[in-house]
Amino acid sequence: MLEIKPESASRAIPAEGATIAEAARRTGVSVHTLRYYERAGLVVSPVDRTSTGRRRYRELDLKWIVVCTKLRATGMPIRGIRVYAELVAAGPGNEAERLALLEAHRDEVLDRLARTRENLKMIDHKIDVYRDSLAAGEADQLWAPVDRSRT
Repeated sequence: MLEIKPESASRAIPAEGATIAEAARRTGVSVHTLRYYERAGLVVSPVDRTSTGRRRYRELDLKWIVVCTKLRATGMPIRGIRVYAELVAAGPGNEAERLALLEAHRDEVLDRLARTRENLKMIDHKIDVYRDSLAAGEADQLWAPVDRSRT
């Protein structure tokens, strides 16, 4: 189950809905991002409005925004999130398409994680080299890109 920010979760969403500022606090995204998600077609259902046109977010809206934020944070392009939102908004009958979309994204995330782990190994190796050289008093022998002929 997706959750909104713990410090805000203890307070229930008012019956009339949360203001955009409160929604931003609860989801951890900016007011600008909330408006953008709506304009970009990333929300599953229209956000309620007051008689004066101000947005009012329901709990379901906030949970969906968290989904969008997590997909975006894992590198899913806006167009991919939009496709997913459209599938969800369309209702039952396209679950296999939703699953395929999420599985493809998961594969991309796992590939990125594997590349990051490989890069981290190199960084860990360099850290070990520096620690060992410093401990042995040989740090001055580490390679540095200096043209010594000019000194």
